[in-house]
Amino acid sequence: MPKNANMWVPKLKKGGGPVYLAIANAIAEDVATGHLQAEQRLPPQRKLAEALDLDFTTVARAYTEAHRRGLVDSVVGRGTFVCGKRRPRIPRVTEGRPNVDMSMNMPPEPESPELVELMQAGWAHVNGKLRDLMRYQDFGGSPEDREAGALWLRRRGMVVEPERVLVVPGAQCALLAIMTMLVGPGGVLCCEDITYPGLRALAGQLGVKLVGLPMDNEGIDAVAFAGACAQYAPKALYCNPTLLNPTTCTTSLSRRQALVEIARHYEVAIIEDDAYGFLPRSAPPAIASIGPELSFYVTGLAKSVGAGLRIAYMVAPDGQYAARLAASLRATTVMASPITSALATRWIRDGVADLALANIRKESMARQKLAARILPEHSYDSEPEAFHLWIKLKGAWQAKAFAAQMRSSGIGVVASDAFAVSNQPPEAVRVCIGGIAGRDDIQHALEMIRDTLKESPPVKPAVV
Repeated sequence: MPKNANMWVPKLKKGGGPVYLAIANAIAEDVATGHLQAEQRLPPQRKLAEALDLDFTTVARAYTEAHRRGLVDSVVGRGTFVCGKRRPRIPRVTEGRPNVDMSMNMPPEPESPELVELMQAGWAHVNGKLRDLMRYQDFGGSPEDREAGALWLRRRGMVVEPERVLVVPGAQCALLAIMTMLVGPGGVLCCEDITYPGLRALAGQLGVKLVGLPMDNEGIDAVAFAGACAQYAPKALYCNPTLLNPTTCTTSLSRRQALVEIARHYEVAIIEDDAYGFLPRSAPPAIASIGPELSFYVTGLAKSVGAGLRIAYMVAPDGQYAARLAASLRATTVMASPITSALATRWIRDGVADLALANIRKESMARQKLAARILPEHSYDSEPEAFHLWIKLKGAWQAKAFAAQMRSSGIGVVASDAFAVSNQPPEAVRVCIGGIAGRDDIQHALEMIRDTLKESPPVKPAVV
């Protein structure tokens, strides 16, 4: 029995179901009958686990389920409290899916009514031209769309002629076209040793050999890159140099310059995936600005405006390369959707894209402050404007086991092996703090992650 006689302890009904659901059901029943009052504080999870002679994880899952149902809320540093009124939470989508999915790296969705209204006005404008936009158009985008792309790139400090800009249906197909043209089956592509998983998928599809390069806090090790150039004669170097997915590392200016010099010496092209380059308020210049003659630059709007806006801008070193890439992309994607392209162009020209970027940046910074208050100091890597974290596991936790444990608690994270190219991956997980989840759901999920980090992994029963 608990030491504190006034502490609420649920009366669990025997039904053969999961104990954590029985606790959540008891909370719901006691709220309905008045045994639990609005704003009443529930016992700390560890104390309740001791009182019920259960493990901490079971009680933590119960509180998560009660939070999902809108029965309770948590306040950092104070505890878990009964809600005054039931509030809607993120619904369970299907059995086995997480309640708070922190595995997809998406920006936080806009909650500004003014921004949403302006976005809808842009859609109404495009809808008025729907008849024309339902027709085939030249690949690479209309002159107006290319000009808008060049205008958007100026936000990144890049000054390029619209003729070198191709409008494509998302960054992934742009990377596919570039890798097909530059590397091809059996060719070698250098990249970060911990890198964007979409690159691994493309390399596997094309039969491209990836050579992972070690990194430090300034980016790819330049000496290692030079050594790989001499040993493997790669066709290109792929890099995600700003807020790298997953580690959030940003390559320093001096390291970017060093990589460009090595690439020039060995005549190696650079594929720059600048998906997150627009998020920081102050970021080093794009590699394509330092070595434009050997760089193939790709940036999309999915991370800086909205995940559903599948439009990306690709910049080739010159018009000849742009024409070759256009032919390759035409064979696989025909063209970017004229409707989506027109919407992106409208939002760039009327400033809505800038407002969306500012909104994402502001909300990401607020969530990063939340993470800094909740998670143990030095337990993760990130940057103020990023919407993902790289949590470094310590003690006995292994990445796959930690991800499985979080999933059993209703939280989706991604283990480090999804990003590893060659060497043994570090014991770490990527956690996205954007997406459809609201700030209170992110807070509760981070608290669950914090509490799980403090626990030891479950002991597997011995096989007899």
